[in-house]
Amino acid sequence: MRQFIILGHDAPTTPDFSLDDLAGGAGRLDVLCRCVNSAFFLSHDIRKDVRVYLVLQDELTIRFEGSELRRLNPDERSTAALVRNALKEKQNAIGHMEAEASPGVYLSRRGFEPILETVAGDGTVIELHEDGDPIASVDVPDNPVFVLSDHHDFTDEEAALLSEAAELRVRIGPEILHADHTITVAHNFLDTEGFETY
Repeated sequence: MRQFIILGHDAPTTPDFSLDDLAGGAGRLDVLCRCVNSAFFLSHDIRKDVRVYLVLQDELTIRFEGSELRRLNPDERSTAALVRNALKEKQNAIGHMEAEASPGVYLSRRGFEPILETVAGDGTVIELHEDGDPIASVDVPDNPVFVLSDHHDFTDEEAALLSEAAELRVRIGPEILHADHTITVAHNFLDTEGFETY
């Protein structure tokens, strides 16, 4: 299983946003939607062994489960519609209990810390950061859990949580990439067993 936790610092926590203004009025939801698409899409297929957590303003989390996903299309607008539909289930998410919005899409009232605690027992937590070690210098981990931020840096509190939970802090390459591109390179690293097998 490959897991990605993506922190959305400005992302909406209510469904009253326009699908026509994802980069503005929806708090850069376009960035998060591109991350979801990069995490799941292959050419003509979806990665079934992937789980994505979108943590919205440290208040809500939307979980996407690759083995169950339906109606995910490779465009930001339709992914944003899945997010909006999940947010409409807010009243049905009680405590940490998830509400299912559509096949493979779940909403819970959890922020970053409880999500990090949940996944830390399942795999190797890896902080993706521009100041990390080169990813090619680390061993390919079993059940990696990649943690990355949207267009903002990690807050001091998030960085402190990660410093305790993360086993690795890596950078994808010499240049700073968009979050969605970083996910694509991370997949390639895993697909090729550390860039060694093609």
